[in-house]
Amino acid sequence: MTRTYVITGAASGIGATTARLLTERGERVIGIDLRGTDVDADLSTPAGRQEAAAKATELAGGTIDAVIACAGISAPIPATVAVNFFGVTELLEALLPALAGSDAPRAAVVSSMASLQPNSPEIVAAALAGDEATALAEAEKLTAQGPEIGYLVYPSSKRALARWVRRESITPAWAGAGIPLNAVAPGTVLTPMTAGLLATPEGAAMVDASVPMPLNSHQPPESVANLLIWLTSVENTHMAGQVVYDDGGADATLRGDDIWSWADQH
Repeated sequence: MTRTYVITGAASGIGATTARLLTERGERVIGIDLRGTDVDADLSTPAGRQEAAAKATELAGGTIDAVIACAGISAPIPATVAVNFFGVTELLEALLPALAGSDAPRAAVVSSMASLQPNSPEIVAAALAGDEATALAEAEKLTAQGPEIGYLVYPSSKRALARWVRRESITPAWAGAGIPLNAVAPGTVLTPMTAGLLATPEGAAMVDASVPMPLNSHQPPESVANLLIWLTSVENTHMAGQVVYDDGGADATLRGDDIWSWADQH
């Protein structure tokens, strides 16, 4: 049976690849992006998110089987936290009623290896509290200090998103409603967003120092898209609240072999 997917960021990168692969499988895809897809919407604003949810639900006929949230930006600007966190979480919450009508509803979002990088605790806390105004104000303070400090907005947005997925996935609204909610955290993906960074040996070396990928190095968007598709398939019945580091071994390189000792008695 054909499933209806809503994909944000569907005009480029991981989102476009995911949309293409699903369409080739015969699934129905409703794309959301600033332009060039089924629903043109600005996910950096509350009004844009609500409009996107309403239009996508209308196009789907009221029932959506899966949502895959790929839309994101990495620029050292306050809007990065608006798109990467609130543009994901508020849209997902707005689409919950349409997901509830599916026999096998699923949701997956794109986090990042950057969720393991230094970040702003103030931005993360404000985002998790649902306080967009404070999150944007804290982001503005960082970006005013230049792009190097301003970059912290990106890992902060992805850290907050990963924590939101873990927190919300086990609530009555998601697990209680039979909806698996998970995240994929890629390493360095070969998309237009990373092309500039990887264009020079110096840029590539900087990227590889922060995101070491011993398995097959930089990854094509298909490597992420296929995992997102499985997470939102009927076959995924019990994976919930996971941030899956699909990253060529970067997480294992950076965090090492022991991520369990926090539970050990001391």
